[in-house]
Amino acid sequence: MITYEWLYVLAGVAFAVWAVLSAKDRRWGNAAFWALLSASFFSGSHLSDLANGVLVLALVAIAGLGGLKRSDPPTTSPEERQAHAARLGNRLFLPALVVPLTAVAGTLLYTYTPLGQTGLFEARRETLILFGIGVLAALAGTMVWLRPPLMAPAEEGRRLIDSIGWAAILPQMLAALGAVFAIAGVGDIIGGVARGVIPEGSVFLTVVVFAAGMAGFTMIMGNAFAAFPVMATAIGIPLLIQQYGGNPAVIGAVGMLAGFCGTLLTPMAANFNIVPAALLELKDQNAVIRQQIGTAVPLWAVNVIIIYVGAFLLWS
Repeated sequence: MITYEWLYVLAGVAFAVWAVLSAKDRRWGNAAFWALLSASFFSGSHLSDLANGVLVLALVAIAGLGGLKRSDPPTTSPEERQAHAARLGNRLFLPALVVPLTAVAGTLLYTYTPLGQTGLFEARRETLILFGIGVLAALAGTMVWLRPPLMAPAEEGRRLIDSIGWAAILPQMLAALGAVFAIAGVGDIIGGVARGVIPEGSVFLTVVVFAAGMAGFTMIMGNAFAAFPVMATAIGIPLLIQQYGGNPAVIGAVGMLAGFCGTLLTPMAANFNIVPAALLELKDQNAVIRQQIGTAVPLWAVNVIIIYVGAFLLWS
């Protein structure tokens, strides 16, 4: 059976390769950072909480002390890339389409055909596993099609990951922080404060506070999935659902959308806002955020209206 653990091993191999290449270039900070991250993917589920905590602190220390630097590995020049783009045009996007196609089509085939009876993939992990298989298939197809040097994917990958730096793992760190906040009872504390401030029976104001909290905590944590347990525990479940009898499906689904509005406004959502700026080599690392303000703010207001109308006026 192919399990979720295989994806961790695949990611660990990639980071290990980048660590070796960084060490080869005597970029010791980069090498140490990617080696530690590789060790986390290889062995994190087998290490104690204390060991994992020490590993995370070591990663933070390297990044905080400026140990990560941009690299300049031997890859194709800008002129060569422009020549490839001119020759191949939009066909260059075909390998990228292999990944989602494999994930979606593979999941449907595995779920609705006898393949699902084979037990080949770990239950409820099929799509993620097929996503990883799609990455390998796209890489293999590209190597056969374009015939680049054997180490080109590793070197180009290192150039990109070094350009992104520590921000590449920020979503993972922030998601863990959200779980810590929920376990620590932050949601209960916020809920107590909210109940003391919001007037009794004010459903609309409660909806506004819930949506604002979702967006605000998402901006702090960089991830709406990390913010949701906190705000659901604080306001969503005890007030909107249990006390006021709102529709749980609308409150949960649209509440997440309100959180995603915060994603558009924060550099903490590095995978959405900082990584594209780094990959495009923009001079202003907040350029993506600036362009999204005009979408995020009115969209958040619309989400508030949807929750109030859909979860309460129409539900009742």
